Amino acid sequence: MVRHKIAILVSGTGTNAMNIIEYFEQKEAAHVTLVISNKKTALALEKAQKKGVKAVVFNNESFKKKGKILTYLHSQSIDFIVLAGFLMKVPKEIIRAYPKKIVNIHPSLLPKFGGKGMYGRFVHEAVIEAKETESGISIHYVSDEYDEGTILFQSKVSVVGSDTAEDLAKKVQQLEHRHYPEVIKKVINKTF
Repeated sequence: MVRHKIAILVSGTGTNAMNIIEYFEQKEAAHVTLVISNKKTALALEKAQKKGVKAVVFNNESFKKKGKILTYLHSQSIDFIVLAGFLMKVPKEIIRAYPKKIVNIHPSLLPKFGGKGMYGRFVHEAVIEAKETESGISIHYVSDEYDEGTILFQSKVSVVGSDTAEDLAKKVQQLEHRHYPEVIKKVINKTF
């Protein structure tokens, strides 16, 4: 059986990345072999290395340079790409080279509260400010526009009047950790 290779793109602490790495450690169909960050200070890099996963940095300029990242992904025989708190737009050439093989998770119920600049606490603050009664996660294919790819899965949490952005972030993160690896597995197994 061929074991598919997953690359995770990350910009921050890597809680979702670590959850995904650990989930796929014992899976036969796929495993995480590479973590790429656009920030050399991303805590996810050190965490990945401790798990025995290759971790590399490509700065923002490298992502804008045609062919550089795509060539590297091919050199590492990457089959699937997972975004886990990656705060850059994925270059179109990578999206074209990996059709229906790049997924992202967003901390709201898209299409609400998506788009450029809508990530992390900014999303949760906007949800609370809009007096929404629910929020959640959206897992979707990556397209040329921020948060506009086909939605594969959504899960909801209640937002109560006393919730702060931090409270909502904790609720949403629980959903992310519970569902994201399972959805990735389904995408890889083509059961979506």
